Amino acid sequence: MTHQEAKPRFEPVPTAASDSPPRFAHPSEKEFAQILDFYGLRWAYEPYSFPLRWDGDSIAEMLTPDFYLPDLDLYLELTTMKQSLVTQKNRKIRRIREIYPDINIRLLYRKDFHRLLAKFGFGPLIESGVPGINRVLLSDHQVQQKVEELGKMLSADYAQRQPVLVGVQRGMVCFMADLMRKITLPVMMDFMSISHYGGADGDGLRITKDLDIELDGHDVVLVEDIVDTGMTLNYLMSHLRSKGAASVEVCTLLDKRARRIVDVSIKYVGFEVPDEFLVGYGLDYLEKYRNLPFIGVLKPEGG
Repeated sequence: MTHQEAKPRFEPVPTAASDSPPRFAHPSEKEFAQILDFYGLRWAYEPYSFPLRWDGDSIAEMLTPDFYLPDLDLYLELTTMKQSLVTQKNRKIRRIREIYPDINIRLLYRKDFHRLLAKFGFGPLIESGVPGINRVLLSDHQVQQKVEELGKMLSADYAQRQPVLVGVQRGMVCFMADLMRKITLPVMMDFMSISHYGGADGDGLRITKDLDIELDGHDVVLVEDIVDTGMTLNYLMSHLRSKGAASVEVCTLLDKRARRIVDVSIKYVGFEVPDEFLVGYGLDYLEKYRNLPFIGVLKPEGG
């Protein structure tokens, strides 16, 4: 075979292995690694480079994703640049998907990272103060109508059984209180609390208040106000299954699929919502807006 006829090998190239702690190229990568540690998700920093373009049999261009999550078989590339400046990186991500169709890779934008930090009370979104409501996304009537629909679905699916409704933290209180009143069969109810991410010095995700009800042999419905990355939900479902539940299903009012990192199974979904910061009906920002009867969109930074 001549030099001009050489065919590229569509295989990732391992980077140099090291037993030393990773030297992160940007502070955001270190912060993200701490968040992954908090959720108990194993990760490797820049373990592979993906050739994207060749000059004969030599590699002319490649991309080295920031993180690989082996438990999810997922590569993550972070960018803290403004979205208008990430055209080149988007092109490389698309190229990886074309050349390596079996590779699962996702690009996390600056806004994704800041919203993830804001969820735990950190970052510029928190520091900017309380922005206010931009618009109503779902009215009180729309919310209550959907809650009634979900209540009917649960009543039909769990007929002749007595499911245990499990709520976590405070955000789901409005939804769970309304939902259980729309279920036309006996139900049991219990609550859990989990630890909050505290940055570099915080412990991993853990249960701070476990259930009082013994789940052995019971059907469990985990009630959520909103699901976004899926990392907390993945942890909770594993915990509930470990307690001997006969089945574990999820009922969430809101599903923000655009921000999903862990692909979790959700049987009952009220609304699929856009990738915006939402408040109201239990959802808060700095403990504000929980008591709004509707779901609103928070004004963006500088809005």
